[in-house]
Amino acid sequence: MKLISCEKLEKSMVELQFSIDAETFKDAVAKAFKRESKKYAVPGFRKGKAPRAMIEKMYGADLFQYDAVNDLFPAAYEEAVKEAGIEVVSAPQPEVVSMNEADGAVLKVKVAVKPEVELGEYAGLEVTKKVKTVDEAQVEAEIKRMQDRNGRLLTREGEAQNGDTADIDFEGFVDGVAFEGGKAEHYSLVLGSGSFIPGFEDQIIGHKAGDEFDIQVKFPAEYQAEELAGKDATFKIKLHEVKYKELPELDDDFAKDVSEYDTLEQLKDSIRAGIAANNEKQADQQVENDLIEKVVNGMKADVPAAMIESRVDELVQDFEYRIQQQGLKLQDYLKYMGMNMDAFRTQFTEQAEKQVKTRLAMEAVVVKEKIEATEEEFEAEVKRIADAYQMEADKVKSIVDAAAVKADLAVNKAIDFVKNAAKISVETEDKSDENKD
Repeated sequence: MKLISCEKLEKSMVELQFSIDAETFKDAVAKAFKRESKKYAVPGFRKGKAPRAMIEKMYGADLFQYDAVNDLFPAAYEEAVKEAGIEVVSAPQPEVVSMNEADGAVLKVKVAVKPEVELGEYAGLEVTKKVKTVDEAQVEAEIKRMQDRNGRLLTREGEAQNGDTADIDFEGFVDGVAFEGGKAEHYSLVLGSGSFIPGFEDQIIGHKAGDEFDIQVKFPAEYQAEELAGKDATFKIKLHEVKYKELPELDDDFAKDVSEYDTLEQLKDSIRAGIAANNEKQADQQVENDLIEKVVNGMKADVPAAMIESRVDELVQDFEYRIQQQGLKLQDYLKYMGMNMDAFRTQFTEQAEKQVKTRLAMEAVVVKEKIEATEEEFEAEVKRIADAYQMEADKVKSIVDAAAVKADLAVNKAIDFVKNAAKISVETEDKSDENKD
């Protein structure tokens, strides 16, 4: 392979032109003929026995030359990219400029490359850290949740009330015909939870255990089952049992029962501390986001669309993996949501663009500040991965790309550099005042 030219184009595209010498090309053509000739039928000859000249006369003189190009391209392209010193971020679009066994082949390929980044200000940036105070309403809400979780279900003798749990059989009918998925026995339903279509739960309230009755509802116009959308329906109900929740008293005994604390006030103090720590963490994260946004907005880079599309691919694959863990296929999910793949991918475009630009900006900081990940940091990251997946550290090292891991660590250190070099003022936001408004 000989690199002929490396021409920079617009939008971080590059055109490479390289040649394959005649001897290498001629040998590849001969090998292609030997391997592929049996695919072609020539009258008077068994497949694989016809002379090359006759096959090429029938099917084209360049038939095996294209096969040779396909065979030689991957290695020649990789070598050309290496010699050109470019970092490719898209699949190649090859084109044959010329090819013959006397002169060899000349190929041309267009690829997107990682763009050159011109950083703006990234050190000494000014941001405000806004920390929310602890809202007592949040503390009380958490206490209420703990109280609810520790409540006891008791049988109600009278009429079902809002908030009660009803044990019911039901069967739904539209125009007098039972519909699929509209029947269940001993279904546990919390009245007022909004689990069923509007009006369903309200019509159970006021009935007693042992009652059998009908309720009338109308399915929403946008209901997921199109055959039921907007239809009037009748549900036959049998109410087996009604239970209500008896909540424990909120006192020191409650605190002892549900926590490690001796008094209710100590429990509340613990909740306050947890909320305060979470507020601090959120404020720190927002500071980091604001600083990164400033760095990204200040940089200049002609980001190729291929980089963003590649990141979209990764985000889609990650989403698909996560829903597969829940036993759901992506195509079924899209059908359920009423969208096609193009619309689904579009949802990730803004996120992908932001992530790509952030990575480019921080990689530029890494270069500018000569930031590197130490061996100790690499070993610590390997241990973290090993612990997370319950694997041996040596096994992790055999799987991961050490250079990629170190690059990720360096990017994280670049973010820390920007944060440590920033001028951060602190403001306190009174959450309780927001609630009053």
